[in-house]
Amino acid sequence: MIETTIQLKPEAEWRTGMTMEGIRNALDKAVQIPGVTNVWIQPIKNRIDMLATGIKTPVGVKISGADLRVIEEIGIEVERAVASVEGTASAYAERPIGGRFIEITPDRDAAGRYMMSVRDVQDVVQTAIGGMQVSESVEGLERYPINMRYPQEWRDSPEALRDLPVVTPSGAHIPLGALAEVKIVDGPAMIRSENARRTGFVFIDIAGRDLGGYVKEARALVADQVTLPPGYSITWSGQYEYIERMQERLTLVAPATLLIITLMLFLAFNRIIEVGIILTALPVALAGGVWFLWYLSFDISVAVLVGFIALAGVAVETAIVMLLYLNLAWEKRKERAILESRLMTAIDVEEVVFEGALLRVRPKIMTVATIFAGLIPIMYGTGTGSEIMQRIAAPMVGGMATATLLTLFVIPSIFVIWKRLALKRVNRELQRQAPTDAVATLAE
Repeated sequence: MIETTIQLKPEAEWRTGMTMEGIRNALDKAVQIPGVTNVWIQPIKNRIDMLATGIKTPVGVKISGADLRVIEEIGIEVERAVASVEGTASAYAERPIGGRFIEITPDRDAAGRYMMSVRDVQDVVQTAIGGMQVSESVEGLERYPINMRYPQEWRDSPEALRDLPVVTPSGAHIPLGALAEVKIVDGPAMIRSENARRTGFVFIDIAGRDLGGYVKEARALVADQVTLPPGYSITWSGQYEYIERMQERLTLVAPATLLIITLMLFLAFNRIIEVGIILTALPVALAGGVWFLWYLSFDISVAVLVGFIALAGVAVETAIVMLLYLNLAWEKRKERAILESRLMTAIDVEEVVFEGALLRVRPKIMTVATIFAGLIPIMYGTGTGSEIMQRIAAPMVGGMATATLLTLFVIPSIFVIWKRLALKRVNRELQRQAPTDAVATLAE
């Protein structure tokens, strides 16, 4: 792992048309080291991801089991499988059995012939090769250990180690190779362990695709092409873990939020029809946010979902106010009809809608203008955290356009259809509520 920190110039000094994605592409072309994969990521974010999940790429695969060699084989299969998935910038599986070690195994019979135990041989190896601290150097407030071992040229190869002189209890000098077997073996450079199981990582970097869609496709491909032996498991990790946790919470939060909104709407209107009108028309308000995200090429993320939740709240609020104004205008028109001793007609419905909706034009335009004035500067921001703020603001900016159409056109149109269908019932109520001397007129 080679880590390099790049300090960028202020964005105002960049070449015309240069973007962060363009910088990454240019660096990928300029920096190519055999056997090394480039991962361009913010330093702090890299630290957080590694501390939280242990994976330093957007997507990672954790393979757990008992045998490191089997884990390595599975990791290589996963690496080959995900390499064919669209959007894979790089895929690298760790080689757990990638270390080379010098192993010194004492020969009990040979050591016994020289009146030495296994512990005596191990002490010689520890002192002569590893070194032993024999004292400490004191220099003011500083302390330095003094270590003693054989010279470097006596222990720089397996052959030299076999010829290391060992003094036996009888005073004889014999080579270490006569007391122990010295050989080079393969072994794990580092053993990872999670949940009390040995684990190997596959690091995957993606480009040009959303994280959730990529993992869904790669997961299906790995499940189809990679066969796991009994006792081994695969876990998808990295930033994808955050998405999984978010999805689990949203499966609870989203229905709960919708239920609370429905309950509050019912408490406000006391009728199912008004609640149904608002909830049915709500997707019209959210459509603008979806279109604007598509135009900006923003992927779905937690920040985007927060923006949609805020948009839904504003859209429901404005729809409620519009419906309240329409209901007030309708009640006034009913009272007037009773006083004038006449029945309601389709013309009355249209005049009610014109009257009620007209009262909402100015406050609605003021609401939209205020939201645009507050959010558009965020869309042009370039400071720290601007990327996340833009993804929160984007659904609101795009959605307010269709939310305006929802409030000024869709809700009144649905109201007209509803009241026209209910005219007969309303006229029967007017006949019951009319004074006695007006009943005959209403009947005519």
